[in-house]
Amino acid sequence: MNRWIATALTALVLAGCAAPTPEQQVIDDAAKALGGASRIKSLKALTIQGTGTAPNAGQNRTPDDDLPVWKVNEYTRTIDLANVRLRAQQVREAQFLFAGDLVQRQTQGIDGDAAYTVAANGTIARAGGTAARDRRIEFLHHPIAVIRSILDSDVTLNNLRAKAGERLVDVTMPGGDVLMLAIDSMTHLPSRVVSMVDNPNMGDVSIETRFADYEDVDGVKLPRRLTTKMDTYLQLDLQVSKNTLDGDVSNLAIPAEIKQAKVPDPPAMVVTAEPVAKGIWWLAGSGNHRSVVFEFDDHLVLYEAPLNEARTKAVIDKARTLSPKPLTKVIVSHHHFDHSGGIRTAIAEGLTILTHRSNETFFKALVARQHLIAPDALEKNHRQATFEFMDDRLTLKDKTMEVQLYYLLDNPREGTNIYAYVPRDRILVQADLYDATWLRHSWGGNVLQNLDTRGLKPEKSVPVHGVIEPFTQMVANIKAKPGT
Repeated sequence: MNRWIATALTALVLAGCAAPTPEQQVIDDAAKALGGASRIKSLKALTIQGTGTAPNAGQNRTPDDDLPVWKVNEYTRTIDLANVRLRAQQVREAQFLFAGDLVQRQTQGIDGDAAYTVAANGTIARAGGTAARDRRIEFLHHPIAVIRSILDSDVTLNNLRAKAGERLVDVTMPGGDVLMLAIDSMTHLPSRVVSMVDNPNMGDVSIETRFADYEDVDGVKLPRRLTTKMDTYLQLDLQVSKNTLDGDVSNLAIPAEIKQAKVPDPPAMVVTAEPVAKGIWWLAGSGNHRSVVFEFDDHLVLYEAPLNEARTKAVIDKARTLSPKPLTKVIVSHHHFDHSGGIRTAIAEGLTILTHRSNETFFKALVARQHLIAPDALEKNHRQATFEFMDDRLTLKDKTMEVQLYYLLDNPREGTNIYAYVPRDRILVQADLYDATWLRHSWGGNVLQNLDTRGLKPEKSVPVHGVIEPFTQMVANIKAKPGT
């Protein structure tokens, strides 16, 4: 009996001394290179300060142009490693033509599973599920935070492989988040982290953060440069000026009533239909992305499939209540993500996409992308896309309706934009050319010059953003706040 007990104890000891799996060994080597597992696990907090650039994906002048850039003049990310909390604060300045505040202060974070934003007056508001996902990624996309999370949690490590000087391992966190961690084969320091997520426009995309220029801070290796991309688009290139360990994180916990509050539901997509003229409706409602319906003799045409699947589906459904005639096509004004977010939905609904020819390659690529993480309507019901492309101008006309479409010439911000003009009613329909609420109209002079060049004499402005108003008021606002 005593011999059996001794044998069993020996087996337990040997099991406890069993060699780690190859995947675990890679993590152990990374922890040692960063300063040691015990040192990492003893850390309470990490603060990163710096400056950088943050390009604005989906808002370039043309699909092939460089992205417009926010200059990040101040950036602070504070991480409570023990309690899974993070708060990021930044001051950013627009380096491009922009109609809103050129300097913006933003504060947002996550406390456990609760994502939140902080308003300028200090008010904290619970954010939705997508924000929580994005901020969990932000938390884990730092070498100390990801290694600490692996050391502290019952994670699943698998699929170890080698590629181009890196050792790659897939990590599944207890909550289900999955990421790929890359370790430099020579230094054993983490070189990058990759997470796969859904993007409404682009479908399945990778969020990758690369780490470079490591320095030693109190015995811990920390990167001085973090570069994050979404797919091929740069999101943030952060030059770290100061890494601080174990600073004060007492302000990262949010009030219990906010943390325990229900995650906000996506806003209801309310679509209203306001008659503008005979056979023309302005589809407004919730948000500030409107659409316009034109009624021809035997069909309807929609101007704009905006924002995302939910908005565009609601708009299409509303349009089909306005007449028994079939809705056959949608005019997509330009390629910006908030204006092209509904093209896959429109295709799934059987509509032809009419847009400027310079969008052809970009739009066809968007339609071809996979949406497997969060299947959209087109992923669930594959349908052949039908496109119609125009160049300088195109007229849609029958005995009931005439709509003239024009390409916006030589605009410094809008390189693929088409606007509509109804000569019978002298109505201008446009997206991103003008909004009465804008602080400045930096490209408004070009818009007025375009209308003059085309010989158009609008009486009424019917916008995608803003309110319907007399064209004389539009002109007055542009001249009053021309911008720079």
